[in-house]
Amino acid sequence: MRFVFCFIQQLINWDKRAFLTVNTKWVFAWLDMVAPILRNAITWVPLYVFLFFFVVINFRKKSILWIVFFLLTIAFSDQMSSNLFKNIVVRTRPCQDQTISNLEILRIDGCPANYSFPSSHASNHFAMATFIFFTLYPFFKKFSYLFFIWAFAISYAQIYVGVHYPLDVIIGSLLGLSIGGYMSYFYLHHFKKLRLS
Repeated sequence: MRFVFCFIQQLINWDKRAFLTVNTKWVFAWLDMVAPILRNAITWVPLYVFLFFFVVINFRKKSILWIVFFLLTIAFSDQMSSNLFKNIVVRTRPCQDQTISNLEILRIDGCPANYSFPSSHASNHFAMATFIFFTLYPFFKKFSYLFFIWAFAISYAQIYVGVHYPLDVIIGSLLGLSIGGYMSYFYLHHFKKLRLS
């Protein structure tokens, strides 16, 4: 038991050091401007509109099921990260933690009030990226990998602006990958007649 406690404490210490490295040392003037924009949901509205019309125009009636599953993927991911795990782990965000907040650079206006672990931004965007990748790969081909780069950029921005630790983002990403993978598998294997093809 003592070993487990020491391991967790060491992991937390490493996580804080890694956070400060990203947030205060690996800094660039252009990223100071770009990172807050990346994590803003409004920034990506054109992408969601494009996906909606792409699916509707190309697949018509079949698009309804895809849209339903896409929205369910986001909903499951958000509920799991925001309302389940965050309330179980109750980890304080770096910008709320008095032991580290005076050392970091907060690059957004105000610190979010909810808990830190896991990152819902990371979970939701990796869930979306995974679902899109597996269900639309035949149409986007190699460009499908760009969705993972998109999710990574948004997740990294969470650390850079000062609202999440690296472990928050790593676990959130893994959660999103799992949910997106399961939802795409369920969609592709249980609705063969209605899936996009």
